[in-house]
Amino acid sequence: MEKAFKKIVVLAPHTDDGEFGCGGSIAKFLEQGSEVYYVAFSTAKKSVPEGLPQDVLEKEVKEATKRLGIKPENLIIYGFEVRKLNYVRQDILEEMVRLKKEINPDLVFMPSPNDLHQDHTTVAMEGIRAFKQTSILAYEVPWNNLRFETQCFVKLEEKHMKQKTYALDAYNSQKTRFYAKEDFIYSLSKTRGVQVNTEYTEAFEVIRWII
Repeated sequence: MEKAFKKIVVLAPHTDDGEFGCGGSIAKFLEQGSEVYYVAFSTAKKSVPEGLPQDVLEKEVKEATKRLGIKPENLIIYGFEVRKLNYVRQDILEEMVRLKKEINPDLVFMPSPNDLHQDHTTVAMEGIRAFKQTSILAYEVPWNNLRFETQCFVKLEEKHMKQKTYALDAYNSQKTRFYAKEDFIYSLSKTRGVQVNTEYTEAFEVIRWII
């Protein structure tokens, strides 16, 4: 079933959300020949640590997605203001509808609708509207998830985890965050792996699954 995905869209409210939530799966699907598009809606300029240039996250997401193997032309970056995506939800929806028509993906990754962050919730809800005729998996970011149903699992190999952590390592501006630590990233993947009798996996909520 995995190899059937020709085009995949990853919706990331902020740069790095996609890598945290499904970086290993991105690496695996790219390896299998899928075309992956990464869409970041905010470069979070107002959340950049003091002393760093405001465009640092834009530079870092370019490097991170390159490390995963995503083509530069498949990285789409918007400049919506961090923590205020809900103020422009119609604009975001219209952009998603446009991307749906242009890319016509087989699978979409997005945040969980149960995510507590207002930007994540906005992207999730507008994403469901825009891609309602597409298979949708919601990725896990446990520091924001009020609850999370582990309904789908993508089994990963160590090489996929190494690629994921290598991509996340490009975010030098975010390395002080506890959830950016490599041991946490591996621990979560191993925890989910135990649920399906494998060493590493990423878990997802099934929003819509079309066979």
